[in-house]
Amino acid sequence: MIEEALNDADWVVAMQEELNQFERQSVWKLVPRPKHRAVIGTRWVFRNKLDEDGLVTRNKARLVAKGYTQLEGLDYDETYAPVARLEAVRMFLAFAAFKNFKVYQMDVKSAFLNGELNEEVYVEQPPGFIDISHEDFVYLLFKAVYGLKQSPRKWYDTLSIFLLENGFIRGVVDKTLFYKNCKNDLILVQVYVDDIIFGSSNENLCKKFAKLMSSRYEMSMMGELCFFLGLQINQRTDGIFICQSKYIKDLLKKYNLEDAASAKTPMATATKLDEDKSGKPVDITSFRGMIGSLLYLTASRPDIMFATCLCARFQADPRESHLIAVKRIFRYLKGTPNLGIWYPRDTGFNLIGYSDSDYAGCRIDRKSTSGSCQFLGRRLVSWQSKKQHTVSTSTAEAEYIAAGSCVAQILWMRNQLKDYGLVLDKIQIMCDNTSAITMTSNPVDHSRTKHIDIRYHFIREHVENATVELHFVPTEQQIADIFTKPLDESNFSRLVGELGMLNTC
Repeated sequence: MIEEALNDADWVVAMQEELNQFERQSVWKLVPRPKHRAVIGTRWVFRNKLDEDGLVTRNKARLVAKGYTQLEGLDYDETYAPVARLEAVRMFLAFAAFKNFKVYQMDVKSAFLNGELNEEVYVEQPPGFIDISHEDFVYLLFKAVYGLKQSPRKWYDTLSIFLLENGFIRGVVDKTLFYKNCKNDLILVQVYVDDIIFGSSNENLCKKFAKLMSSRYEMSMMGELCFFLGLQINQRTDGIFICQSKYIKDLLKKYNLEDAASAKTPMATATKLDEDKSGKPVDITSFRGMIGSLLYLTASRPDIMFATCLCARFQADPRESHLIAVKRIFRYLKGTPNLGIWYPRDTGFNLIGYSDSDYAGCRIDRKSTSGSCQFLGRRLVSWQSKKQHTVSTSTAEAEYIAAGSCVAQILWMRNQLKDYGLVLDKIQIMCDNTSAITMTSNPVDHSRTKHIDIRYHFIREHVENATVELHFVPTEQQIADIFTKPLDESNFSRLVGELGMLNTC
């Protein structure tokens, strides 16, 4: 591949630009090979940068170190770097829709090359660019390069120190969120490795921040947010729309399902998946690839969450019946490629959750499925569908455990919103089981609840402290029902609308 790239003028230019970047940022120094230190190898990685339409914007050649040869304690210490959760990104967009301000994005050019190293690290000269007068020399690194295990951590430390020195405050819960209050205005910055999104109620603060970042780092792709982490984001005057229509079309083409008949729902109500040991085995690699693609798609498609999570339980030994169920999800996506989440500007910002469960829904071990979703106003920002860890002995117990999981997510969101300047109490959680609601306010463990794991009982403390309030909602109005079981077309379509999903991408 290197030989082919060296014969292509465009890729040679890309590689030379990468090395020029190293020189501009004083990343390394050519030195004699050390006798008692390991030297890490290097290699080139080539890729095309694409825009939201899938068009090639530029060729990118990246020189990376073979970090898998590093030794812990000698070549590196800390490697963990905080990464923004998708729920945090959606909360950011929901807040922007509520406050009616534009969100912008910027990309730090060769971000990892800015991270300063504390360790003594040596790397080989780049393949194809060996200094013929010093062929046995190696490079001593002053800053991190891509491929090193500590590179993400060093970049995060460098960026966070820079922002803190310039008056920003780091989020208490989300360490990738930075904010600054300027009189009556607020600017928010969300970091995902080298991708940065930011917005403010004052447009001048955004311009100042862009200028600040450009004064320290080489920036690219600065402008209005439209494509982030695979999400297509359409900022309009009346709200923000999030979808993954391009990704869906690519998936249908990848798995040869472009001509398949579309389906009205992602899973038929009669579907009862189990291990199916007598069924015909299918290609495990392809099956897992399909599941992984669908799980990535749930970032903007909560309507396929339950069906995808159910099919994902059979990745260890997939059978033909499981593959048919997965293809049904793709057939549903074929009929709804432009469906996405809508964040309107003209609704409030109260936090509300919906909690539900499907009692003993798993045919294999009879465990129940918890489903929940959380809204900010009418903006869906978080959703879950997960099989419970224990076997519930009653519907009330299953609902109680599901409510506990919902409260845990609500508390995380509540703490996160404090960094946005919002303090919320008496947060409503809607549940369709009166027995479960009663259990949350009953401090006495009687025979029906004493066997429930203690970790689920924390919900009582928060009900007592009025942090959350559980309210009864009729089953037909329980939005979280879509995350616990297959539904018929009528109920499914109704709940998709209740989730705030529209077909406007």
